[in-house]
Amino acid sequence: MPNSSSMTEFLLLAFADTRELQLLHFWLFLGIYLAALLGNGLITAVACDHRLHTPMYFFLLNLSLLDLGIISTTVPKAMANSLWNTRAISHPGCAAQVFLFTFLMSAELYLLTVMAYDRYVAICKPLHYGTLLGSRACVHMAAAAWGSGFLNAVLHTANTFSLPFCKGNAVDQFFCEIPQILKLSCSDAYLREVGVLVVSACLVFGCFVFIVLSYGQIFRAVLRIHSEQRWHKAFSMCLPHLAVVSLFISTAIFAYLNPPSISSTYLDLVLAVLYSVVPPAVNPLIYSMRNQDLRDGIRKLITWTSILHRETSHLSTNDCQGIPHQS
Repeated sequence: MPNSSSMTEFLLLAFADTRELQLLHFWLFLGIYLAALLGNGLITAVACDHRLHTPMYFFLLNLSLLDLGIISTTVPKAMANSLWNTRAISHPGCAAQVFLFTFLMSAELYLLTVMAYDRYVAICKPLHYGTLLGSRACVHMAAAAWGSGFLNAVLHTANTFSLPFCKGNAVDQFFCEIPQILKLSCSDAYLREVGVLVVSACLVFGCFVFIVLSYGQIFRAVLRIHSEQRWHKAFSMCLPHLAVVSLFISTAIFAYLNPPSISSTYLDLVLAVLYSVVPPAVNPLIYSMRNQDLRDGIRKLITWTSILHRETSHLSTNDCQGIPHQS
């Protein structure tokens, strides 16, 4: 049986056995991936606008970068496997996927928690907003989110891949996911990583409690507002973030902590898609639909790009017309 030292590759879960369904999966994931790249790319470009240098857009810029990293860590490899009718991923490639995915997912969770605090201060303590969320404080909180995610990823990756694997090399997931890799271990040492996962779950739960308490205070403050316009503005800022957090945290916790008695390959696959593929693709849509500044910025960016393209095409046509014909 293979062990962690002699194993050179893992076999990922195939979405389908027939060639037609494999190609369908490839085109479906390609569409989702391109939509995520386009949406997060547009938000990143708009959020870099100097006129939108506020804490909310700074955190939104970081969120878009994390979403781009998350979906780029898992989906391209799954698409390549479907296109080339293979399941293999190298041992170093699997370790890199675990590290990057854990790093980016952890950082995104911490960043969503920071964004809840940002919304709380903006609505409940508007007079202190500039003091509590100055540019230096925002940079420190974002750096803490990225740094915490990095340390969490190092700990989990080192723990997971120090285990001996003697139950084959088939991972029941379309990417290298820690709970599925732990199923391949035949040593009691896997309990060490399970313990780390439980500690991480407690931290996730703590973030979730903090977010819920923040929104509890936000909704209490909003209910005291007698202006319908201010109600609409407050809910337009909070509801997108709450929807993202609910989908992200609920599916991720259930995927990592669901009991074996109700676990199944199909359920694990659906949960993985819901917390790793869907949020990066729908986050830009959710935030841009509820944010007038983002919509205006995206519209101006598209208009400017189309004008630039039209002027470039016009200049190219003029240059070609000015070239004398060779006799």
